[in-house]
Amino acid sequence: MYRLLSLQLNLFMIQMPIKKDILSFGFLSLTLLICGVSAVIGMLFIITGIWNDNTFVTATSITGVEMLPDILDEGIDATVVVEGLERPTSMAFLGPNDFIVLEKKSGIVKRIVNGNILEPPLLDLKVANEKERGLLGVAISKMVTQTVGNSQSDNKEPSNPHSTRVFLYYTESSGEDGIDDCPTINYCAEGTEPKGNRLYRYDLEQDRLVNPKLLLDLPANPGADHLGGSLIIGPDSNLYLTTGDGHSCSYNSCDEGIEETVLNSQSANVDDGHAPDGRGGILRVTQDGEQVTEGDKRWVLGDVGILGKYYAYGIRNSYGIDFDHLSGKLWDTENGPSFGDEINMVEPGFNSGWLKIQGIWPIYNHTLLYPQGLTPPYRGYFESGDNKFISSSKVDLEDLVDFQGRGKYSDPEFIWNMTVGLTALKFFDSDKLGEEYKDDLFVADSNNGNLYHFDLSVNRTTLEFGNSITDRIVHSLDKEELGPILFGHGFDSITDLELGPDGYLYVVSHKQGKIFKIVPDDVKESPT
Repeated sequence: MYRLLSLQLNLFMIQMPIKKDILSFGFLSLTLLICGVSAVIGMLFIITGIWNDNTFVTATSITGVEMLPDILDEGIDATVVVEGLERPTSMAFLGPNDFIVLEKKSGIVKRIVNGNILEPPLLDLKVANEKERGLLGVAISKMVTQTVGNSQSDNKEPSNPHSTRVFLYYTESSGEDGIDDCPTINYCAEGTEPKGNRLYRYDLEQDRLVNPKLLLDLPANPGADHLGGSLIIGPDSNLYLTTGDGHSCSYNSCDEGIEETVLNSQSANVDDGHAPDGRGGILRVTQDGEQVTEGDKRWVLGDVGILGKYYAYGIRNSYGIDFDHLSGKLWDTENGPSFGDEINMVEPGFNSGWLKIQGIWPIYNHTLLYPQGLTPPYRGYFESGDNKFISSSKVDLEDLVDFQGRGKYSDPEFIWNMTVGLTALKFFDSDKLGEEYKDDLFVADSNNGNLYHFDLSVNRTTLEFGNSITDRIVHSLDKEELGPILFGHGFDSITDLELGPDGYLYVVSHKQGKIFKIVPDDVKESPT
C-alpha cells in the first residue's frame, strides 16, 4: 500500500517543480508516516491474532488482495471451479462437470456446467434466512433401470423424465425471503416465524425442479440456530439428515436452567424432558419420507412417530456426515460450544452424549453450555479449579437417556479442545491425489477455513496418527498441534466437501462464494 502511495506522491512532485525541495521533504515525511502506520496496523493484526504466524488463521491483506488457499503438500494445488456465488452452503453432482449448488440466504438452487452458472436457476425458494436458517442441504438420487431380456433391474438410467430426484433441506419462510426477524439468535419476533425446517423431494425436469413433495416437517421456532443441515443418501438408498438441538444458550439464556427451552428433551439426554421432536440427532427416512421398516435396518430407537426416524441422538449440532465406502459405517462431525468439536463413528442408536457430555468431558454447570466468546471466556475445556483434562470415564453414563437400551454412548474418535466449527467430512474413494490419500478422510472447518486429513486403521474403526498425536485430542490451534492433520488452509469458511465424478475433491467456500477443486500440480484441466 505504501509503495503505491509513494509512487502517486512522486508523480505529484514532478508536476509541481517550483518548490520541489520543500515538497520533497514534506512528502518524504508523509511517506514515512504512512509506512509507520502500515507497520503498526500489521503489528496489531499479529497481536490480536487476526494475522498470527503461530496459528492458521486466514485474512485478506491490508492491500485488499485476497490470498489463495494453500495446500501443504507441495505437489497439490487448489484451483477455482466457479466464483460469484452468494453464500453457498452445499453442492451435489448431477454428472461430470455438472453440479447443483445452494445459496443460503437467497434460496436459489443453481446449476453449474463446465464452470458456468446456468440461467435461469433450477429453483428459487422462499426461505427464512436469519442466523443459521436458510437453504442448507442437498442430495441427488438417480432412479436407474437396466433392461435384461424383457425385464428391468436397477442399473441403467431410463427415459423416464423423473429419473433424477433432488432432495432439499431448508427453512421455509411464511412469506418472502428473510421476513423472519430475530433480534437475538434464540428469539424471533412473533408473526415472522417460518413454516418449519423442511425436507422436500423434487423431480429434475427440463432444467427445473418440479413436483415438490414434503418428506419431513421439523420445528423451526423459537430460535434461529443449531439446525444442522447435512443431507446424504446412504448405501441403503435412504436419506440421512443432521439436525441440531435448536438452542445455543447464547445471551445468557440458560442461566436459569433449560427447563423452558427446547434443550429440555430426551434427545438431549434429559431423562424427564419432552419427547424427541426431530431435533438434536441424525434422522433416517426413505426417499418417500417414511420410517425405514425393512429387516434388521428397521427403526432404531422406537417405532412411534418421529422417534422411529432417529438414527442417532445427543448431538449438539452437526454439519457433516458421510459413509465410509469400504466399511459401510456412517461418520459425523459435531460442534461443541467453546470446546469439544468431534469426529464420531456413528453406529445405529449412537448417543453422542450432549448435553451431559461434550468431547470426553462432563457438562457440570450451565456456563459450559455457552458458545465461544461469552463470559466466562471458556476456550477449551478445563476442569474447574484443577486446570486439567478429565475423561468421560468420570461421567455417570447411567445418567444418559438410552431409550430402553436401544441407544448407546461412545467416545469420539477425535476431538478439538479449542473449537474450530467443524463442518463437512468426506471419505476419499479415489487415487487421483496419489496412493497417500486414497480411502482417507478429509474434514473441514468454518472458523479458520482449514482442511484436515486423516488416515484410518486397517479395520476402519479408528483414526491413526503414528506417534504424532497420542490422545486423540488437538489441544490448541498452534502449528505444532495442527501439523499432523492439517492438509490445507486459506479457504475462509468451508461448508461442504464433495468427491466429483472425476475423482477430485471439491471444496465449497461460504464466505468467498467460490468452489475449489483439489488437484495435483501437473493436472492442467479447464474448470469443471
